[in-house]
Amino acid sequence: MVSKDTLLAHIDYAAWASRRLVSAVAELSDDQLQHDFGTSDKSILGTLVHLYRADRIWLSRMHQAADKLVLGDSDFQLSVVREQWPEVYDGWRHFLAGLSDEQILESISYHDLKGNAWSTPVYQIVLHLVNHGTHHRGQVSGFLRTLGQKPPVLDLIAYYRSL
Repeated sequence: MVSKDTLLAHIDYAAWASRRLVSAVAELSDDQLQHDFGTSDKSILGTLVHLYRADRIWLSRMHQAADKLVLGDSDFQLSVVREQWPEVYDGWRHFLAGLSDEQILESISYHDLKGNAWSTPVYQIVLHLVNHGTHHRGQVSGFLRTLGQKPPVLDLIAYYRSL
């Protein structure tokens, strides 16, 4: 089974990869950031906001506070993602640091955005969060290539090598 230290390492990877990607798109024009690629989140900015919000929502669920979370149009700014996403990852680190290896196996109960009730072990949620981020960061990397830009290296092995 997975350990708390493994989950913390993967949250650190997700933070590293997200920070690199946000830095890479910082020089794009507003038109490039909001270009509609025909995907569910439409644009580079939309995809990054989706990831930031998902990470924030899942963290709120860990604290049983998702019903208090406000999602507004103010999130749709690169400056918000750049400045507030690191705080969300810090929140994940703090949350996980307070758990034992046994506690990460325990389930939490929550409701999804459609109101459906679920119960899922903490470790599965964290691994989902990291995997979800990898998927969408890959999309943004493809969007950058389509715009003629070179995306940063985001591979997990590159992160391990950077340590």
